Amino acid sequence: MNGCNKENPKELLEKFLNPEDATDIIDTLDRAEKFLRQNPAPEPDKHIIINIKRQIEETLAARRRVRTFRSVAYRVAVAAAIIIVAAIGTTVFVKDIEETGIRKYASIIPRAIWESDDITAADPDLALLTAEMEQIEDEMLALETGGNGNNAERAVAELEMELIAIDSDFGKE
Repeated sequence: MNGCNKENPKELLEKFLNPEDATDIIDTLDRAEKFLRQNPAPEPDKHIIINIKRQIEETLAARRRVRTFRSVAYRVAVAAAIIIVAAIGTTVFVKDIEETGIRKYASIIPRAIWESDDITAADPDLALLTAEMEQIEDEMLALETGGNGNNAERAVAELEMELIAIDSDFGKE
């Protein structure tokens, strides 16, 4: 056992086994170690080692070539896709601007809102949404400063209900 204190393994084994079994195991290990020292493993032939190293180098070189090819092919494919998308997008975008122009999109918005300086006042839905948002801001400010006193929990619950109602109304439009 390589010059180790032979009492330590024996003491360790005796904690798990009876003393006779521990002694038998130690003897078996000593005989196995002696046998391995007397019969060392043969070293492989140097030509075999050289052939194995050559095969490994050839395999790694082939893998590098494949990876390089894949990398270049991938980059070329991505570049080609970008060029094609850009060409098609530019053609469609320019054609769309030439055919319709901004007047088509301006006709969607009512004339009163388009010419108004205050879009919020001109659009009733937007005015209602703005007023509700301002009310929520005021209530949040009151909650943060403690303006509601003991009713803070009730105010938070009401505020949450209003936010849910606004969110559901907003999703319907």
